[in-house]
Amino acid sequence: MSVEAREWVWEHSAAKGTARLVLLSIADRVPDEQCVAWASLTSLMARTNASRTAVRDAIAALVTGGELRVLDHLRGPHRTTVYHLPHAAARSAETEHARREDPHPEPPTEAVPVPEPDEARLRRYGIHPRRGPGSEPSRRNPTGTESDPGGARIPPPRGAGIRPGRGTGSDPQNRREPKVNRRKGSGDGAPTPAGEWRVDPATRAWIHEQGHLDRLGEDGLRAADAKWRAHRAAHGPRPADLWAADWRSWIAREHPPARPHPSFPTGGNTARPGGMTRAEAHTAALLAALDEPTGTE
Repeated sequence: MSVEAREWVWEHSAAKGTARLVLLSIADRVPDEQCVAWASLTSLMARTNASRTAVRDAIAALVTGGELRVLDHLRGPHRTTVYHLPHAAARSAETEHARREDPHPEPPTEAVPVPEPDEARLRRYGIHPRRGPGSEPSRRNPTGTESDPGGARIPPPRGAGIRPGRGTGSDPQNRREPKVNRRKGSGDGAPTPAGEWRVDPATRAWIHEQGHLDRLGEDGLRAADAKWRAHRAAHGPRPADLWAADWRSWIAREHPPARPHPSFPTGGNTARPGGMTRAEAHTAALLAALDEPTGTE
């Protein structure tokens, strides 16, 4: 009978989006012409690939629209919620009655009475009346219980529910990773402009440990520092630890100063002859080499 219930949803339901998928998922579980089925919230989430909130909102919209009923006085296996498709049940009952009266019945009309489910017949499908005062579902949650029939639960997404153990200053995820931005005192956290920031002892030690002093040299390091301060002059004040981290990143990316070309003298005067550009000097040197005698004339 799930085929007829699904056909009603496809052909007559006004639901859209997630609500339509939820109604189709419930209709797929219908065992007979009463159009009563049980389903858990987690199973509907898995079938529709929707979130818990989206499934709950879809069920509430279907109940409001009259295409779905939540039978609060019944419960399915593993305390699952029992649903009823009233319009599909009315259409099924009308079709069955017309089939008995006339082998070629006319299509049934929409205004047909909705038969009430037979609770005695529903027992064969594991649906029983609820018992006890605490078995009623919350009025705010029309979906009833959220337990899964098979006992399996959809695991939460990775990273859900993770909170810092000791506030914003807790250890990093990788314990071997140093805390670059950790504030050691109230003075370290005072915002200052980039021009007023000075290289601290820890940063100086970092320069030697990483080999940046040997790579850039004293002049190259001073040039890189001046370039960094010129680029950061337009930035607003920041704490000293943030400036230190930014300065280290800048120095790590800085290239060593270019070496002079071998064709030019390496003495104190490195100016090109005649104020020529490098390309002009290279061209002049090439022409001079072509004019020199080779001894083979």
